Amino acid sequence: MLAQGVDKTRNRYEVAAYYFGNYHVDPRNELAHGPGWTEWNLVKDAKPRFAGHAQPKAPLWGYGDESDPKVFERKIDAAADHGLTAFIFDWYWYDDGPFLERALEKGFLAAANRDRLKFAIMWANHNWTDIHPAKLSSTPQLQFPGKVTPETFHRITDHVIEKYFAQPNYWKIDGCPYFSIYELGRFLENFGSLGAAAKEVAGFRERVKQAGFPDLHFNAILWGEQILPGQTKQIPDLKPFLSELGVDSIGSYVWIHHTQFRGFPVVQYKDIAAQYERYRATAALNAGKPYIPNVTVGWDSSPRACQTDTFIAKGYPFTAVIEGNTPEQFGKYLQSAKEFVNASPAGSRIITVNSWNEWTEGSYLEPDTVHGLGYLEQIAKVFKP
Repeated sequence: MLAQGVDKTRNRYEVAAYYFGNYHVDPRNELAHGPGWTEWNLVKDAKPRFAGHAQPKAPLWGYGDESDPKVFERKIDAAADHGLTAFIFDWYWYDDGPFLERALEKGFLAAANRDRLKFAIMWANHNWTDIHPAKLSSTPQLQFPGKVTPETFHRITDHVIEKYFAQPNYWKIDGCPYFSIYELGRFLENFGSLGAAAKEVAGFRERVKQAGFPDLHFNAILWGEQILPGQTKQIPDLKPFLSELGVDSIGSYVWIHHTQFRGFPVVQYKDIAAQYERYRATAALNAGKPYIPNVTVGWDSSPRACQTDTFIAKGYPFTAVIEGNTPEQFGKYLQSAKEFVNASPAGSRIITVNSWNEWTEGSYLEPDTVHGLGYLEQIAKVFKP
């Protein structure tokens, strides 16, 4: 569980940014999209889809290979210098093995300055579909099913205990390694029943303890709005479900999981923020678990839509684009999240940010040629001692 009786006077916050590692060459991607393909291809190919649409985005540091430790060292220094304390890696493992792991294993963990930043993983156990890019004329093809066998889950958890939890800079809450799951509905499918899933989580906990840790901190990502194709629905009757499963805390990946687009092709950042903050106000009460608040930089998934298709409201990635998400406005909602955790009755002072590098969803802290270090400077302004 999150720490009880935390000293509210201490000037210490955990500010963890999600990291999406699809900006290096991976054999699965090469098989699907051709030699050398990375998601930078979509970033480069993006075009303005309506008047005033700010595309394409261009990274200030160039289209770097995140599996190169030298490239990652620059990311780590910028993140740590501006008050981020951890990266939470979107981490993939299917029945036939891992995917996109080289950003973490070849880039981050091999970086000379890796100890400046903690890391954790969020098992992104959703279906992987071909939305690179998505076309209006066809349903995205399922490439890798998110559902895995119980045997695969055992391999996954043994791997993370031995390979990641043992790392000195793995993020721990009260000494307990933080492990997050993106899709609870898909996770339940692995085992066929809540009771069977709970038994597997309990077994995972026991193996964590046997490895020398006091316990596991098991986090679940929740949402109300389905975004990705094939995404499972929100779990009903959350309180008993989360309690039996053994969840320690809940969180969010991105604001739009809890909001609705009230317009097209643009919606305003302040409207999405207001909808999210209404969700945030009762999230812990409704789930019966401590809630870790999120701050989202922006939203523009149009680079994942076929650029020659008509841009109409047709579901992800043909969705509205958030406007008004300036660094200054982002800083305003960072301050709101800080006040939220300060006012919480108990718990660690943790905030997540979407994200370091969701370039093709328009939500990234990594410097670009328009705002430079502007979003990172807001984190430093609000959180850095």
